Amino acid sequence: MTVALNTLNARASVAQASTPQWLKNWQQQGQDDFAAQAWPTRKTEAWKYTSLKGLLDVTWQKSTQSTQSTDEPGIRFEHWNEIRLDVVNGQIQDLPTLPDGVSLRRLTDCSAEQGLAFLARIDAERSGFLFDSLNQALLDQAYWLSVDPGVKVVAPIHLNYISQGVDAVSNIQVLVELGKESSLTLVETFAHAPAGRCFVNPNTALFVGELAQLTHYHLMLETGDICHIGRVTATLQAHASLNAFHMAVGGKIKRKDIVVRHRGAGARLTLNGVYLPKENELIDYHTTLEHEVPHCQSTETFRGIIGDKGRAVFNGRIHIHKLAQKSVAELQNRNLLLSDTAEINTKPELEIYADDVRCAHGATIAQLDKNLLFYFQARGIAKPDAEMMLSFGFINELLEALGDEPVRLLLRPLLEGLFSAPGTKLAGDEG
Repeated sequence: MTVALNTLNARASVAQASTPQWLKNWQQQGQDDFAAQAWPTRKTEAWKYTSLKGLLDVTWQKSTQSTQSTDEPGIRFEHWNEIRLDVVNGQIQDLPTLPDGVSLRRLTDCSAEQGLAFLARIDAERSGFLFDSLNQALLDQAYWLSVDPGVKVVAPIHLNYISQGVDAVSNIQVLVELGKESSLTLVETFAHAPAGRCFVNPNTALFVGELAQLTHYHLMLETGDICHIGRVTATLQAHASLNAFHMAVGGKIKRKDIVVRHRGAGARLTLNGVYLPKENELIDYHTTLEHEVPHCQSTETFRGIIGDKGRAVFNGRIHIHKLAQKSVAELQNRNLLLSDTAEINTKPELEIYADDVRCAHGATIAQLDKNLLFYFQARGIAKPDAEMMLSFGFINELLEALGDEPVRLLLRPLLEGLFSAPGTKLAGDEG
């Protein structure tokens, strides 16, 4: 039973909220499902290396700060004409004017018929993930972002999530749907207000229609006393293209499950990611690529740099179904340990049931090359600077591959500061 997680106050707030009965029924079903599931332990394979003790012994509650009552701006991009939506504890603050052919609906603004259709789309992406049920039980708000067929959205849409409050839990659902031959760049950033312990449980579901193109950035930049556990799913139709980049720094516990389903022939996926735990932080990525139809391509590369007593977990799985002939898929996970107390548990997997495919996977774990460090120091470069340069070089290839310069300009100094000074404060640090 999941009674180990204390959400009594949060559940009471949900019960008292003024929401439609069809939504209350859905939330109650999530509460029942969550209570019926076993709490993960070290014997639970999917959580073998990720302890959830940091979530226990806390009375989680809904934050009463539904408006941006602090000066915490979240994440801002320089010199980028993006459409930014500030989402504080699950609630959008001000809705900007959206381009023609783009719409955004709140779940609570839907009629019963529309709302149930919305929830059915969300439920279709479930895969038994424990925290899906918690998200359903304690949902703050859900959003349906749609791009009409043939619409090319020029300005990126930026969902700027900000968590604040004391022992506050927030649960968000975002459904993104691209029509046939449309295109969009979607940026999701997560930041944490200067004070207060928070638990963030967001889900994003992406539907990329036939011949549509989606660029997706998912950047977990909170640091300090925060737990972030969530899921991203994507469904690709025929000849659809998804170019995704994930990054995680800081936080007490961060766990992200990513599932991509190829459901139309000719779909293409590029999935890259970077994770950088330090001190006593834990970052866990679980990814699954489902090749269900023929002639699809996937390229996945995740790189981790683990410092101090930081711990990381990476579990990447490629599943080639029986009918998915002519699939091409590659998975690479590379890790750099900066100390003798840093830890990485990596497990790349291939599960293939078709016989005409090209697939590869691999993982590496290494430390900084002492010969290269000596080479830098012999030329007058201080050891900390040499370590920073070598560490940054390990992930710079993935940063340089990003198609949007403002994202590179945001991340590069943030990462350089992380490497050059152990105590450097990042977005969301206290102080």
